[in-house]
Amino acid sequence: MTKVIFKRIKKITPRVEQQLMNLQRACLPHDAPVRPAAAYYWWIGYATKMPVAFCLLKPSVQWVDAAYLARSGVLYLWRGRGLQKRMIQIRERAAKKLGYVWLLSDTTENPPSANSLARRGYQMYDPRRPWGAETTLYWRKRLK
Repeated sequence: MTKVIFKRIKKITPRVEQQLMNLQRACLPHDAPVRPAAAYYWWIGYATKMPVAFCLLKPSVQWVDAAYLARSGVLYLWRGRGLQKRMIQIRERAAKKLGYVWLLSDTTENPPSANSLARRGYQMYDPRRPWGAETTLYWRKRLK
């Protein structure tokens, strides 16, 4: 089995931007892709030289001391290998280094992602100002 290596993207080059846009389209076909911004923290997981997964961490717009696990995805053939849990862990470490106290996320009709968050210690909560669909579940975790 080929190992997936995650690399933090420190500079959004045209090639990297295209990889992230392609991964988002492939992994999240019902969502509009988010243009990569240098102010955010992106990672791409590579199997050999092929991009197979991605994730994003950005500051929360609702909480001052929180970051948001905004987007992540794994190509279909690479699912079931624990990559979602690894991407959560990667972003948790980064958030701690950046001084965040909380991590927030949400899932909408996506049991595998909800289960990954629950297994990593995230708990559901009801935000004062929900931002998702009626079926969105909101998650948070206090970093130690």
